[in-house]
Amino acid sequence: MQTAAEPTRQQLAQRYLQVRAFSEQLCEPLAIEDYGLQTAVEASPPKWHIAHVSWFFENFLLRPLLPGYQVFHSRFDHLFNSYYEQTESGFWPRAKRGLLSRPTVAEVYDYRKHVDHGMQRLIQECDGEDWRLAQERILIGLNHEQQHQELLLTDIKHHLAFNPLRPAYRSDLDTSAPEQAVPLTFTAIEGGMTELGATGAGFAYDNEHPRHPTWLAPYRLADRLVTNGEYLEFIADGAYANPAIWLSDAWAVIRQQGWQAPLYWEQIDGSWHEMTLAGLIPLQPALPVCHLSYFEAEAYARWAGKRLPSEAEWEHAAAQRPIEGLFVDSGRLHPRAASVGELSQLYGDCWEWTGSAYLPYPGYRPAAGAIGEYNGKFMCNQMVLRGGSCATSRDHLRPSYRNFCYPHERWQFSGLRLADAIDGGAA
Repeated sequence: MQTAAEPTRQQLAQRYLQVRAFSEQLCEPLAIEDYGLQTAVEASPPKWHIAHVSWFFENFLLRPLLPGYQVFHSRFDHLFNSYYEQTESGFWPRAKRGLLSRPTVAEVYDYRKHVDHGMQRLIQECDGEDWRLAQERILIGLNHEQQHQELLLTDIKHHLAFNPLRPAYRSDLDTSAPEQAVPLTFTAIEGGMTELGATGAGFAYDNEHPRHPTWLAPYRLADRLVTNGEYLEFIADGAYANPAIWLSDAWAVIRQQGWQAPLYWEQIDGSWHEMTLAGLIPLQPALPVCHLSYFEAEAYARWAGKRLPSEAEWEHAAAQRPIEGLFVDSGRLHPRAASVGELSQLYGDCWEWTGSAYLPYPGYRPAAGAIGEYNGKFMCNQMVLRGGSCATSRDHLRPSYRNFCYPHERWQFSGLRLADAIDGGAA
């Protein structure tokens, strides 16, 4: 992970408190019973999330860099380590995080307070070469916590959608939409030699480096995301029963899982509804379709006679535009309809599946030790998503940001934007 300008100690201390407070703010609507739920392997309990992000600071900062630091509990390093193999503690199985009634929620919040106290001491007292390392890892830890804030919301949504009562996380959320979407248009983008990856201005993860040249043929990008209404046409055309438009692995998943629509869609009395963080609502055709797998996004693009953009195409277009859109900061927590204009919704609303596999950039080297496991060891069998979502913090994003998921996963706010060659072909 690399950074440019170094923040002052006071700025880091204030930033730390802001990020940590937002995690707890996101948990305020929860009942105590919600904290321990795990309805899928990938959807961890809220209690685990708020403990794990504290473990990250404790393991990578407080234990190695704060003299005399005393851990809160000797076994928390095992319970709340996620996947770091190069630690001595090992970790509790991901699929069994929801089976633990202890520690209690109150104890987990006490753990957070203990870590927060230690981190404030570290920021004030650490010096020399240790301080340079601490600065780098604090920024990683804060960005890591922002990632888990998004996971908190998407995991909570999965938990509540599993409940036949379809309860709302917050009943006051705005899910309004216009009756019709703006027309689907495309913007032509010149190709040529460009550069891909983080510029060095501000924080970036190691998987965004090194910045490197790449060649792009001229191409077109859709000016907005695909909508619910457009995806309904895909369903009505018998897409989920037509193996001709699906990748082989995709068709196997559809048959095995019985998919008939995006995650969280259900029919009631012949009408489609969608589970949101505001509860179950009638499906609104003008809103972006979300909670799609890569398999579904790729099949839709193929059915529409288009394709998904590569991550290089997406970044080349996005790097020339301001980071504006619908983020978690808005409080809406659900995608909104696009406005008229070129390349709207590039940031926020829904993560956009690309046609690019998640692979290392030329010259990439992970950091030594356990911290190097953060990104590098997942560079196999996953696909890249770009742009953030309605559950992402605005200040967490940049044009070079690379998210990644397995092709079958769809519990994130993931949608799609169409692309094609400049002559209108799908190549």
